[in-house]
Amino acid sequence: MKLGIMQPYFLPYLGYWQLMNAVDTYIIYDDVTYIKGGWINRNNFLVQGKAKLFTFSLENAGSYKLINEIAIKDDFSNFRKLLQFNYAKAPFYKECCELAEKIISYDKGNLGKFLYNSIQVVADYLDFKTKILLSSEIEKDNQLKGKDKVIHICKLFGATEYYNAIGGQGLYDKKEFADNGIKLSFLKTNITPYKQLKNEFVPGLSIMDILMFNPKETVKEMLNDFELV
Repeated sequence: MKLGIMQPYFLPYLGYWQLMNAVDTYIIYDDVTYIKGGWINRNNFLVQGKAKLFTFSLENAGSYKLINEIAIKDDFSNFRKLLQFNYAKAPFYKECCELAEKIISYDKGNLGKFLYNSIQVVADYLDFKTKILLSSEIEKDNQLKGKDKVIHICKLFGATEYYNAIGGQGLYDKKEFADNGIKLSFLKTNITPYKQLKNEFVPGLSIMDILMFNPKETVKEMLNDFELV
């Protein structure tokens, strides 16, 4: 059984979805500390042909709180405007606006559950088979930290393989996982350029950008364009 664990991010880049789609069970770490300046409540979108960061505002967020202890105070009116002014001519604008409304109209009292819903909305649209769970709803040893907690969760679910984003190569040791009966693999994303109106291609944007400019079947092909190292 293949398992993946990641913090929840706002409409993250392609690699996040590739990892989720590649595993059998995906756990969203919503009961870990909020990281200010990370990708939890922001992402890059195409604005006037360039990557521009959109951040939605939170209630009293800080590194002393868990993700699921934070509420959202943004009404997302600026996000709607961002999509309208910059993506209205995209071929799949209508479909993406419908997805966006399902996401931003969700209850904003719990940041973790809000992001879980946003991830599930996109996963459903792309016909994911992966079982997606919230970490806070799993009985586990919350005294553990880092790799020890990851290995613990893998054992709880009987995982024989653990997939992690390529950025985690410096955090986790393959031998240590192997000693616990788990094969550790790192997922490296391949980005294939696609047409973004008349602009020069800007890589690494939110999944929303990919969905705006590509039919669903093409996006599904992109989900499988990665390497395991």
